[in-house]
Parts: sequence; C-alpha cells; structure tokens
Amino acid sequence: MLKHSFILGWIVVLVFVVPSVGQVQLQEKFSYGGWSNCVRLNNGKVELVITTDVGPRVIRFGYVGGQNVLKEFTEQMGKTGGDEWRSYGGHRLWHAPEAMPRTYAPDNGPVKYSWNGKTLKLVQPVEATTGIAKEIEITLDPASDHVTLLHRLINKNLWAIELAPWALTVMAPGGRAVFPQEPYRPHPEYLAPARPLTLWHYTDMKDPRWIWGTKYIQLKQDPKATTKQKIGIMNTLGWAAYFLNGDLFLKRFGFDPKATYVDFGCNTETYTDPEMIEVETLGALKQLQPGDHSDHVEHWFLYRAQLDESETSVERVILPLVRQTDKYKP
Repeated sequence: MLKHSFILGWIVVLVFVVPSVGQVQLQEKFSYGGWSNCVRLNNGKVELVITTDVGPRVIRFGYVGGQNVLKEFTEQMGKTGGDEWRSYGGHRLWHAPEAMPRTYAPDNGPVKYSWNGKTLKLVQPVEATTGIAKEIEITLDPASDHVTLLHRLINKNLWAIELAPWALTVMAPGGRAVFPQEPYRPHPEYLAPARPLTLWHYTDMKDPRWIWGTKYIQLKQDPKATTKQKIGIMNTLGWAAYFLNGDLFLKRFGFDPKATYVDFGCNTETYTDPEMIEVETLGALKQLQPGDHSDHVEHWFLYRAQLDESETSVERVILPLVRQTDKYKP
C-alpha cells in the first residue's frame, strides 16, 4: 500500500510540473544560478530560463532535463549591481557598432517583465550612459522546439543616433559552429563578387579551430586554446547553427539586400576564446530619431542530431532542417 501511494504521489507531481502538449507554462520567482527572481518558460519539451534580477538575458535554453546549450560564467552567476560590465553568459542584446564604453553599458540591474499568456516581454530601464532602452519579447511555441525572439532598441535621447541591434548568443564550450557560404556559381557565368568576409586584427586563418570548407565555414570551441578568433560575414541565407553533444541549435534570421550593415557589411558574426563561443546576428544600421525604435527578430530551434565535421554531414543533417524552417526566415 505504501508503495502504491508513493507512485500515485509521484505521478501527480509530474503532471503538475510538466505542461500538457500544446501548452506553455510560465514559472515565476524561479531560483537559478544564485538569482532568486528568474522566469522559466516550459512547453514540456524545451525550456528557457530568463533572468529578471539582471538583463534582459536568457541564461538557459535546452531540453527539459537536458544540457544547457548556452554558456554560464559560474563566477558571475547570481551577481547584481555595480558599474562593471559582466558577460554572465546566455543570450543578450547589444547595439552595434562595437565601441568602448558605449556598447559595454552594464546590465546589472533588474528588468520589468509581463506575460500575456503567449509572449514574455522584458523591458530594461534606459541606459544612463547611452539613452537607449532595450526590450526582448520571447515566444515559445506550445508544441515544438521553436522560440521567437524580438529584439528592440529604442532611442530615448533628444537627438538622433545611428545604431544596429546586435543579438549575441553565448554558447556552452566544446561544440562547433556552422555558417553557410553563398552558393557556388561558375566563372564566367557570374562575375560579381559574393561572400563578403570580415577579419579582425587578431583573426588567424591558420588556427586549427577553423574549418574553411567549400560550402560552409565551421569554428570549433576549444577550452585548451590560448587565443581569440572572430570573423563576420554577409549571410544572405539567413541561418547559423551550433552543435554540442548531440544537440543542434539552429538560428534563423533575416537579410535585407537594401540595408547597410556594420563591420563592412556583416549580419552574422562569431567569436571564440578558451571559455566560450558566440553565434551573433545583427540587424540593419539605422538612424533613429528620438522615440524611434529598431527591431531584429531571431527564430531558435533545437534538435537531437549527430554531426561530424564533413560538409557531407552538414548537408545531410542541417540542410533539411534549414528547408523546414525557411518560412521563419524574416
């Protein structure tokens, strides 16, 4: 009898914690990593943990009970306040082009949030040093591993400013990022240039973490590395991926051929060091009048997969998923 009672109690708790299929559960005042006021979105398949003591920031994304595909800087977890910029890890919103100190305005204070039953909206107070307000709206699909993130920068100054929204996803170490190159077209049928590639002063194209393929560029995160690497590309195909221990993170985003992008025309960038790797996307560079805003949308997907370093594997595993999600390319 005691055994039966225990099993029944366990089942009741399980039904309470895990949402039904087609339902998104919001959990408030959720403690995570030393922060007491996190919010969790959970559809029974995947979950996101969002900080509200600092931010706006997504600190966890992964399968329920599975690994976090996002990086967590353990020595910074739970910290709040102060004028020092901290990465914390996870996913954040910046404004480009990168400049010190403007871009590095700290997000160490609390953010407001609201939930309408479908979308979680995060609102950061106006940055004192820039006059810019940041918002992120997060919508988890009730029945799939799909998340929509709308990033918004608002000019609260009394004068116009030029900027671009910059969405940076800091991935957990040990995986490999994959970026598409523009389709191959033979000479002399196509004479115009393609595949703009931007290098930084510290970019070393001979570094063994790079895999320069015919159709794809791959970058491995190596905790044993001692240097940093970064590139930017004009990515008209609108996708980037990260593979980590059987989980494949796919990011979809838009490209406007009429727009101007920072860093010599980059809408996709990646950076790595011994601790992490970033999969970054950027919106168009715009002149924002007082009160105007600029939006940038990403779509996230998570899959179980096996992927080796060959381009054949990329085409066999990732490309079908890209085709399935083409409708989400803004």
